[in-house]
Amino acid sequence: MRKTAKYPVEGPNALWQMYKTVSRRKAVRNFIFIQLARYCPSLGLKNWIYRKVLGMDIGDHTAIALMVMMDVFFPEKIHIGTNTIVGYNTTILAHEYLTEEYRLGEVRIGSNVMIGANCTILPGVTIGDYAVVGAGSVVHKDVPPNTFVAGNPLQVVRQLPGKEM
Repeated sequence: MRKTAKYPVEGPNALWQMYKTVSRRKAVRNFIFIQLARYCPSLGLKNWIYRKVLGMDIGDHTAIALMVMMDVFFPEKIHIGTNTIVGYNTTILAHEYLTEEYRLGEVRIGSNVMIGANCTILPGVTIGDYAVVGAGSVVHKDVPPNTFVAGNPLQVVRQLPGKEM
């Protein structure tokens, strides 16, 4: 099970109540800077925006491709190690708003990880060092280090040779 904290809501679904969980100012500010980063061709400038403006933990030499969509409301809950690649058009979420509750969870992506294009990473998951996530995968559970996973539902394709940092 993913490591998320659950917060029940009363009344309409949780998405209608999102501004009770995050300020409008923060949401608008984060949206603007995430959109700038999504289209930014400079990896250094993109990582600077993620680190300094949005408060994310991004390791050295990490490459976040064009069109990656980071969590707009809680980007500070996303942690990515060093020398990791996040593929084109991937979405990384640290929240989920449901009909009767919302959930928050840290996303931890290790070092030397390769995430293929068009993946969705859900809140509360950890992806271990040297893991590979195949393109188009939905990461709904933890991925052990040195493992190649793919698909929806996510399945282990094979264990990779052990490597150390």
